[in-house]
Amino acid sequence: MLLAELVAVSATVAATRSRTAKVQAVAGALRGTDPGEAPAVVAFLSGELRQRQIGVGWSSLKDAPEPADTASLTVAEVDDAFGRIGTLSGPGSQAARRDALGALFARATAEEAAFLRGLLLGGLRQGALEGVVVTAVAAAADLPVADVRRAHMLDGDLGDVARIALAEGAPGLARIGLVVGRPIHPMLAQPADSLEDALARTSPAAVETKLDGVRIQAHRSGADVALFTRTLDDVTARLPELVAAVLALPATELVLDGEAIALRADGRPHPFQVTASRLGSRTAREDRVGGIVLTPQHFDVLHVDGEDLLDRPGSERAEILHRVVPAQARVDRIVAEDLAAAQAVFDAALAAGHEGVVVKSLDTPYAAGRRGGGWLKVKPRHTLDLVILAAEWGHGRRRGWLSNLHLGARGPDGGLVMLGKTFKGLTDEMLTWQTERLRELAVSDDGHVVHVRPELVVEIAFDGVQTSPRYPGGVALRFARVLGYRPDKPAREASTLDEVLAIHSGS
Repeated sequence: MLLAELVAVSATVAATRSRTAKVQAVAGALRGTDPGEAPAVVAFLSGELRQRQIGVGWSSLKDAPEPADTASLTVAEVDDAFGRIGTLSGPGSQAARRDALGALFARATAEEAAFLRGLLLGGLRQGALEGVVVTAVAAAADLPVADVRRAHMLDGDLGDVARIALAEGAPGLARIGLVVGRPIHPMLAQPADSLEDALARTSPAAVETKLDGVRIQAHRSGADVALFTRTLDDVTARLPELVAAVLALPATELVLDGEAIALRADGRPHPFQVTASRLGSRTAREDRVGGIVLTPQHFDVLHVDGEDLLDRPGSERAEILHRVVPAQARVDRIVAEDLAAAQAVFDAALAAGHEGVVVKSLDTPYAAGRRGGGWLKVKPRHTLDLVILAAEWGHGRRRGWLSNLHLGARGPDGGLVMLGKTFKGLTDEMLTWQTERLRELAVSDDGHVVHVRPELVVEIAFDGVQTSPRYPGGVALRFARVLGYRPDKPAREASTLDEVLAIHSGS
């Protein structure tokens, strides 16, 4: 496939707000794609690189050559070029990367160059969200969406699933199963307004403590253990204490879902930044990160000794988890028949310093994403996970730091909708960290505002939502303040504008 064809599809997707039209456009592109090219086509139309990051920032693209007059680049050639650029390292790699980019952009037309810049800098606003692409893959291969969605959960790579679906159809997808050692996409919880709301939607239900840790999926096969984050990154080498804990469990094959959290001596949690810092350390030496040890807190089991449990009801998985994992390594859980029992768990969780609770259906199987409302999270205050779009240079005592954050939620068209700004809640330590991180993500800097690739998620507390014609979504957050960064959470899992509007309307 020519890159120009894919750019045209991207433009078509970006030009419509209709989800059906987006699906039709992407599906049409996939039908005309060789299965071998499908992984790159899916990645590009999702606004991503297959290699995720290849060390290219806005400064690398400032001196791009004049555009070509005719389109000649293929999607495969671009993908191969990105792969080669991503492997460059060591002395002279910056110059080599710039030369490789120059050679690529010299063959790109103006439209293709604009697309490539957006792709490399995270600035595409084409609205081809993951759910749209999953549905499009199903349409292109003439397969049920549920089959593609399940294969994606188990494989983890939507491009790979697209290749198999287009080349092999239903038999190929049917062969994709849970593999111990290969991460799967996690099941997520939807927000609920209150315990009453959650129990009205699913009751009787289990009520579990909601921890402010990092999501960790643990795989064990014999003496081998692998640990993955919610974004499917392998962090095994960073967490020897969790490896040891999994090896101590009475099973030879396991897949567990849960959290890792830094706890104080009295059992109360450290701030999330402490947990995130421990996870972010590239060394396994605990003395390098202040002696912080992460504690595993498992809340689900997906496989035990040759048996997959994904399709078993939540209550059965909980029973198996209790047999395999000791109480000190499990999230607190009760089955609540009424509001009073659920409230007791909620109050105890808050008293212990945790975020709230998750209310879980007893019947729900394990399925990736937030579909179905089988898991509902309840917190005592309004919070949103928003994406940083830009930041303003501070003044006064904050001079030299990036301070005032521009906050965005995911819009219905796949873009990000700004909800306001905040500089509240930021400690000097957080200011220092965010300045360094946002400069790494920068795509422009006019001396006042630094616009960044929309990748970094921050948890924001606020008192309410008010009508505001100043912002494109028509609403703004009242008294927004930063609770902490969520580097473990991808931007595609940030809160949506619909969630914000629901709070605004009181629904």
